[in-house]
Amino acid sequence: MSRVTGLSADGTRGTFEFDLTGHEARRRAEVLAALGDSWDPVAVLADEAAAQRLLYSGLDADQQALYARLVADGVLPAAEQG
Repeated sequence: MSRVTGLSADGTRGTFEFDLTGHEARRRAEVLAALGDSWDPVAVLADEAAAQRLLYSGLDADQQALYARLVADGVLPAAEQG
């Protein structure tokens, strides 16, 4: 749905509004359809956490110090406990 509101007296200026609600609902439905019935968001998040732990495991002392600094500065998220 779109509409023009707040027209000036001479009709040359106004506010154009476009409602994307229907388009967003369709986009989300298409994404979920593309993912299929076998998509498991809990498993995906668990795999992401495991990959994150693996990525930052086995760091030497210098790498660990740099990682800690990047976490402290807010550049990287803190490692999950567990």
